[in-house]
Amino acid sequence: MSKILVIRLSAIGDVAMTIPVIYAAAKANPEDSFTVLTQTFLMPLFVNRPPNVHIMGVNTKNSEKSFLGFLRYVFMLRKCKFDKVLDLHCVIRSRITDIVFCLSGKPVFKVNKGRRERKFLTRRPPKAICPLRPVIDRYADVFRAAGFVFDETFVSLYDKNPADEKAIKMMAGDKREHWVGIAPFAGHKGKIYPPEKMEKVVKALSEQADIKIFLFAGLNEEKFAIDRWKEKYKNTVSMAGRYLLDMELALISRLDVLVSMDSANMHFASLVGTKVISVWGATHPYAGFYGYHQREDLAVQVDLPCRPCSIYGNKPCYRNDWACMNEIRPEQIVEKVMNYLREAES
Repeated sequence: MSKILVIRLSAIGDVAMTIPVIYAAAKANPEDSFTVLTQTFLMPLFVNRPPNVHIMGVNTKNSEKSFLGFLRYVFMLRKCKFDKVLDLHCVIRSRITDIVFCLSGKPVFKVNKGRRERKFLTRRPPKAICPLRPVIDRYADVFRAAGFVFDETFVSLYDKNPADEKAIKMMAGDKREHWVGIAPFAGHKGKIYPPEKMEKVVKALSEQADIKIFLFAGLNEEKFAIDRWKEKYKNTVSMAGRYLLDMELALISRLDVLVSMDSANMHFASLVGTKVISVWGATHPYAGFYGYHQREDLAVQVDLPCRPCSIYGNKPCYRNDWACMNEIRPEQIVEKVMNYLREAES
């Protein structure tokens, strides 16, 4: 039996994208042990994991924030006697870990992020864009390079162990109508549909008698915005700050569809088998971060010669008009939701 250390420290959506690969690899290699190193607050993502998958948390915002603090943590890891290291992150902290294990004679396998291809994809026009290798496939490449059998067998976090129905009922009540989730925010402006436009989406869907809306967001300004929508529109519930991550995953698994930005929520829904109407602005599905097994026809975006201008949505708009988001009409999103619900019923 081999002991394998798998590293992916952040961000939330990227860590979520490792799960289908890690779970599938663990299932295909039951004699081996896989330990995932990630941020402590992300450990609840790993619901219903295979018996040979273990999680270790690191806190780079506190105790392991400094170089020395993290280095001490890595030397503690070395005592666990891992046989191989699979680096799915390739950032400064994971590279420090790689070096320590390399010096100990342990083989290290690293993800190829395709930085050159990403730079070409996001350059200014004129350009011809084409899909890059999906990030999930790049993660799988690391496992294959390390000598592991790998088959794409992951279906859902709740495939074998259904979510707790009592907990879902406690959060959302009885399901008597379509449940539509809306996650209107993301980490960067280039990935956020203008809130005033998204509010029109919420308003239009709330007027449908057979739809109940669940709003998902972080705290502070995001929570303030969706709490205001909850008060203004009927059949609308705010989930912001109310439940832990594993509870939110259970609820998302019971949604009929989720409207989401290119954000972690898209990947959460993908982990539990819920379809996503995804809204894309500065970023693009071609960059390889599309949700696992999500339908391409459910993406909402406008064709512009400048798209994509960013991989993560963190660059300013050089046109200064954010046309990639502003040219998407709320009616387009509403229509996409309604069409999907009618299709699912037929």
